[in-house]
Amino acid sequence: IPAYTEDGIKLLPVAQIQCVSVLEGKTYAIDSENQSFRLKQRLYELEQQLPSCFIRINKSALANENALDRFAVTYAGSVDAVFKCGYREYVSRRCFAQIKSRLEGK
Repeated sequence: IPAYTEDGIKLLPVAQIQCVSVLEGKTYAIDSENQSFRLKQRLYELEQQLPSCFIRINKSALANENALDRFAVTYAGSVDAVFKCGYREYVSRRCFAQIKSRLEGK
């Protein structure tokens, strides 16, 4: 996937992508070294292009199921997905129920 950095364009292998997130209307990919890269595609376009191991974890993020380390409960009672690179992203209740049933089915 073409990813944009300050220096130019880098081809980012799908296997290195831990999470795809939308921040302030812009799409970013977080890689295995916890670096973020700007992507030109919209989240729904990436959801169609990426393999099935990418699952929606909230309205504005996709997670690589293979890169998930654990789920952490916050003090407020919400759930965060913690990735192997150390990045954390909020998991919505609706998506968490789907993720839970998907993981139990394995």
